[in-house]
Amino acid sequence: MTVLDKTPGSAAGPDLATAATTRSAAAKSGLTSRWASIAALVIAVLWTLPTFGLFLSSFRPQREVQRTGWWTFFTNPTLTLENYDEVLFGGNQPLIGYFVNSLLITIPAVLIPIVLATLAAYGFAWTRFPYRDTLFVAIFALQIVPLQVALLPLLEIFVGAGLNNTFWTVWIAHSTFALPLAIFLLHNAMREIPAELIEAARVDGAGHVRIFTTIMLPLIRPAIAAYAVFQFLWVWNDLLVALVFAGGTADVAPLTVRVAELVGTRNSQWHLLSAGAFVSIIVPLVVFFSLQRYFVRGLLAGSVKG
Repeated sequence: MTVLDKTPGSAAGPDLATAATTRSAAAKSGLTSRWASIAALVIAVLWTLPTFGLFLSSFRPQREVQRTGWWTFFTNPTLTLENYDEVLFGGNQPLIGYFVNSLLITIPAVLIPIVLATLAAYGFAWTRFPYRDTLFVAIFALQIVPLQVALLPLLEIFVGAGLNNTFWTVWIAHSTFALPLAIFLLHNAMREIPAELIEAARVDGAGHVRIFTTIMLPLIRPAIAAYAVFQFLWVWNDLLVALVFAGGTADVAPLTVRVAELVGTRNSQWHLLSAGAFVSIIVPLVVFFSLQRYFVRGLLAGSVKG
């Protein structure tokens, strides 16, 4: 008597694997074809063309910028550094002071939420306390709350505490809005660490502080770097929070506030506006391209946790 093997997947398994491999090969072939490469190249050129035009305009003389488009540079190549000299160091409100303010705002507004979020993420991931999961879901749900809802209540609190028009208001506001996403991303990264590693450290006598500093922080470094890039770009390019909490004084206002003023008050002086705009984007570009290898790795941490 012959016994038939009816184990699920014994016959269909190879067929499904072959079909999946075929579809994967077809998708790879389509994405790496000549036409796909040409389409990607066209999209890349169209995406970077405005930035390139802004870069050229920032070095062209005022008369050339006002009379001709940036593409005429190739027939009449004339460059000058006077635009940057005037916009950075000239006038009553030189841009260099706002540039320093942006650095003084952005760096603490990145470090503060990272420090608080790593501690909170470790607590949610590897410690047990009442209503842990409920609190984590509540923090995650805060991401859907528009920050505009909290601007007026925060401003009233800062005015009552005498902190308005100081760096503290911008630091606290940015940190408050950044914490839900930071805790969520870093929590997922910490949950990727094998539990056996934590148990082995506990058997050796390590407490929470030592586990956090010697195991967690080195292993989630890509996730921290990814979030640092995300938060840096957000804070550096922010205008709304800066206008509400720091727009009243030039001693605190960041670069975005001054560039917005250039748009409104000097709309005929495109040579200064283009130079100021390029000054405002050069730092985020350097930060992103320096840490881009960590960006996707950190954002995907925990996404395939099973």
